[in-house]
Amino acid sequence: MYDRDWAPEGLPGFAREVEALGADDLWVVEDLGWPGGVSAASVALGATERLRVGIGIMPAPLRSPALLAMEVATLARVFPGRLVAGIGHGVQEWMASVGVAARSPLALLEETITSVRALLRGGRVEMDGREVRLDGVELVHPPAEPPPLVAGVVRPRSLELSGRVADGTLIAEGHGPRDLESARALIDKGGATADHTLTVFAFCCVGDDADQVTQALRPQVEGQSAWLGRPAEQVFTVSGTAVEAAGQVRELAEAGADTVVLRMAGPEPVRQLGTILKALGR
Repeated sequence: MYDRDWAPEGLPGFAREVEALGADDLWVVEDLGWPGGVSAASVALGATERLRVGIGIMPAPLRSPALLAMEVATLARVFPGRLVAGIGHGVQEWMASVGVAARSPLALLEETITSVRALLRGGRVEMDGREVRLDGVELVHPPAEPPPLVAGVVRPRSLELSGRVADGTLIAEGHGPRDLESARALIDKGGATADHTLTVFAFCCVGDDADQVTQALRPQVEGQSAWLGRPAEQVFTVSGTAVEAAGQVRELAEAGADTVVLRMAGPEPVRQLGTILKALGR
């Protein structure tokens, strides 16, 4: 992940370094007040040749589904096969602060993903939903290869929703292997197909000094502990030595993660990533 706190002008060089190391994906973030997700994805895609770029996540209340489909379609046509578009509820306090809080966040997310998927597949969309209204909208240039739409969600009803309407689910930082098994059960309950993917964000720091690693991760772990409502020691991280971190990545994969996105803490994030990839045999 290119962390939201890192200056946007550093993104092109970081993307090229990550690609040169052999990583599969680079994910960018969209949070209110930080850099925009679509523009950041455009920068990362344009700076690289092979990397798949994920947007995690675009809050549904901030854009109409028509505009969201237009933006995603443009990137998908210029960079076919290299985009993953994440959509979520958005932080409700942030959405309220800009006057776009949904009456029904669940309905808005479901109607947004459903209509955006249909538009990206070249359909003419009519929708008169609880939150979304589209009157015969269609894209002039839909992509030949529609990118996957993944739902960035946490709570049980939203996980079921993701299984019902999305191509994959994005799981927030702090969730470990047992959490993934529970999430997959809810996603499957929603009716997910066999190719529904699971992408997991994980706070990460590697080094030989355990105390330094713990200190580097402390702000992220404490913040996520409060957000998830669980003790700090139950916030899962990919951390320790490079070999230990590689083992934790494998644990997530064995629990069902198709993609593990590392959100680095501490100095020299590219160097840290390189040591983990090496420990993974990449």
